[in-house]
Amino acid sequence: MSCGQPHETDCREVLAEVYLYLDLECGEERRVLIREHLEECGPCLQEYGIEQEVKALVARCCGNETAPEQLRERLRVRLSEMVVFETTESRELAD
Repeated sequence: MSCGQPHETDCREVLAEVYLYLDLECGEERRVLIREHLEECGPCLQEYGIEQEVKALVARCCGNETAPEQLRERLRVRLSEMVVFETTESRELAD
């Protein structure tokens, strides 16, 4: 994902960590970097908005249930892979 402007924090990194950011599971320094990136980058902010809606929907449907740590880690890895794949695919289409 690219918005045409370089950022201190790469878009792929931000999107890979958006759930950690939403869940307040990353350190304060990282939260600041992600928040600043989201404020500057329209495409990432749009993606973040979508992620927030999905998270809210899951919270409403699942109540207070907590996923096992192994499942959470597998989901984080899979989401990271999807972001890398999407970025690679976008670059190939641009070429």
